[in-house]
Amino acid sequence: MIRKAWVGAIAGALVSLGLGLAQAETLATPSYTFNKPTVIAGAKLFAEHCSSCHAVGSLRYNRLAGDLGMTKAEIKKDIMLPGGSHYLEGMEPAMTQADAAKWFGLPPPDLSHIVRATGARFIYTYLTSFYWDPQRPSGWNNHVFPNVAMPNVLAPWGGTYAKDGKELKAGVEPKAAYDQQVADIVAFLRYASDPSVFVRREIGGYVIGTLVVLSILAYFMKREYWKDVHDREEAQKKGEGMGTGSSKPKS
Repeated sequence: MIRKAWVGAIAGALVSLGLGLAQAETLATPSYTFNKPTVIAGAKLFAEHCSSCHAVGSLRYNRLAGDLGMTKAEIKKDIMLPGGSHYLEGMEPAMTQADAAKWFGLPPPDLSHIVRATGARFIYTYLTSFYWDPQRPSGWNNHVFPNVAMPNVLAPWGGTYAKDGKELKAGVEPKAAYDQQVADIVAFLRYASDPSVFVRREIGGYVIGTLVVLSILAYFMKREYWKDVHDREEAQKKGEGMGTGSSKPKS
């Protein structure tokens, strides 16, 4: 029963995200360089601001070492939760599903594949589109995801805005710095949805080079093979021609 409720909650969240995407007039494009330092910065921000509620269950902590070059000590210090985290297991939230359902109505979705489901542009626009709405239980609403249950946990850094865009309370970060931090979080979620991306990039050139060398060898092997076949065919034709030649009858 709990598993069915969890699956239903995730499905409902994705459907709602899809509806929000359809309603969005313009999606902003995050400005970031998709590389390891950016993803590491995003992972640290995600751990600090998002992992209390959201899981990234398909991404094990130890992959951050193999894929991004972080040390185990750095991962334990900056990424893993103080208690209950396991280095060889997926990234789980601090909040239990029961508490999340009680406080938000639905447990927050696992974000392992959220970028694949909605796209990086939607996630970035969503995170930068919260506005203050006293009519909502959490006090927050969102332009691209109306009536969202999630509060704007990044408001202290990015500021509080009214629906019309008027700034109600300034954040501690300048807008450019805040937008970059949100972009870093999106970069991390992009990586989380496809953790092998950096490994593929590193070995991709070697794989292509190996395939090119093998293709050249296969081509010359094919030439030699068919050269022998053609030589045998030519020899066979000459032999048949000599064997069927006419000779004069003896008188």
